[in-house]
Amino acid sequence: MTGFARAAGQAGYAVATWEVKSVNGKSAEVRLRLPPGYDRLEPAVRQALQQRFSRGNFQAALTIARTTAGTAQPVVNEEFLKDVAQLAKRLETQFGVAPPTADGLLALRGVLEIPESIETDQDRNRVDGDLMVVLDHAIGSLETARRSEGTALGILLSTHLDEIETLTNRASSDPSREPSAIRARLAEQVGMLMGSVSTLDEQRLYAEAALLATKADIREEIDRLTTHIASARSLLSTGGPIGRKLDFLAQEFNRESNTLCSKSNAAAITAIGLELKAAVDRFREQVQNLE
Repeated sequence: MTGFARAAGQAGYAVATWEVKSVNGKSAEVRLRLPPGYDRLEPAVRQALQQRFSRGNFQAALTIARTTAGTAQPVVNEEFLKDVAQLAKRLETQFGVAPPTADGLLALRGVLEIPESIETDQDRNRVDGDLMVVLDHAIGSLETARRSEGTALGILLSTHLDEIETLTNRASSDPSREPSAIRARLAEQVGMLMGSVSTLDEQRLYAEAALLATKADIREEIDRLTTHIASARSLLSTGGPIGRKLDFLAQEFNRESNTLCSKSNAAAITAIGLELKAAVDRFREQVQNLE
């Protein structure tokens, strides 16, 4: 299932923005893009996503924008600057050296210092907690987006199940499966064989024909298809992460439709079986989009 969500919030002296998106996948795989120094969040972020989703390829990106309050203020060493300025003035007077500029003086090592912000373990834990809260909001929005898509997919899958059920019922009630039609078809085939070859044992031939008719019976396949349809409808009505279960049922649908085609001894059943295979393929393709 696909989805995209963004959430922003305060984390210490910074504004944190999480962007989370997902595309279809057979399992829950997570890729992260974190700013330098925030790699420590990776295990927690992966766990947060994999606990909430069972299928999909996820990407989570964090951006940090520090506010003015969190920016370290530069400090001027005024005593040192005074000494340097006096030295520069003396050099100008005695040797005619060009007067110093402000930016030149400030560029001297030791004149202007930007202290590093000191972050304690407690501060870091508090920031990490804020970041995970913002991530939770983003994941919640992603769940809403995926749930909306899931509802639409559920309607589409129900439509495909209706088509599979209609074709199954058509195969079950097709006139070519009537005993009288089967007898007539076998009698015609046996008559053609007996007419062309006089040495065939008529009783043995009828026995073999009856055996072939038994092997060509598709009642078992129709029963299993009906059962699978009922199971799929039950899963759709239950909801939740049902993609893998429906994927298994789609494989069973495909197996039964293949067997139905291979056992068919009538053109009408073969045609229905081919339509059924196409309907099953459409169903299975959409199941891949479901969590």
